Amino acid sequence: MKKGLFWLVLLGIMLTITYMIFSGLSSTRTRLRDIREDSVIVAFGDSITYGTGADRGRSYPAILAELLGTMVINEGSPGEEISRGMERLSRVLDKHSPQLLILCEGGNDILRGRPERDIESGLRKMLEMLVGRGVDVILIGVPALDITLQPPVLYKDLAREFNIPYEGEILRKVLSKGYLKSDQIHPNAAGYKLLAEAVAKLIERSQ
Repeated sequence: MKKGLFWLVLLGIMLTITYMIFSGLSSTRTRLRDIREDSVIVAFGDSITYGTGADRGRSYPAILAELLGTMVINEGSPGEEISRGMERLSRVLDKHSPQLLILCEGGNDILRGRPERDIESGLRKMLEMLVGRGVDVILIGVPALDITLQPPVLYKDLAREFNIPYEGEILRKVLSKGYLKSDQIHPNAAGYKLLAEAVAKLIERSQ
């Protein structure tokens, strides 16, 4: 066999093996259970989940309910830090018994300069509780306080660790455009609509 042909064959074998490995990994990724009319979804977080900056009926959970045709309960608590969210989460789960919970926490911790290790630890405890109770989870990354507005990498790392769907771009895109904001840290109705549409698309892709 000529040397050039040998290397081509070897490269083909390596690419085939790589494809098989990554195909196997993707096929084992946790999928969300199908959303039906009687499904209960909880949107859990702080003021962005609550809908500060828009009429209550134009919060992202309200718009998401319209898009999905099912119940989306708004459990947003303005000003909440992760430590308070950890205390509240168990009661919310007991009250609503959701099929799916959309977690968007950490913005107030970032604003108040909490260490990233504390943010990561708190989010991990919340995710452990959710997974332990058999609740499907979507994680939304919250932008950092820098010019890029990229969420801290801890959000993506946690999504990988728990093998859950992750939306890490939409809040950065919304909060980087003045016409989509009601103030420096909150979307307006148009921004919340884009957030709801991004979450709806992620749910559709992940079922």
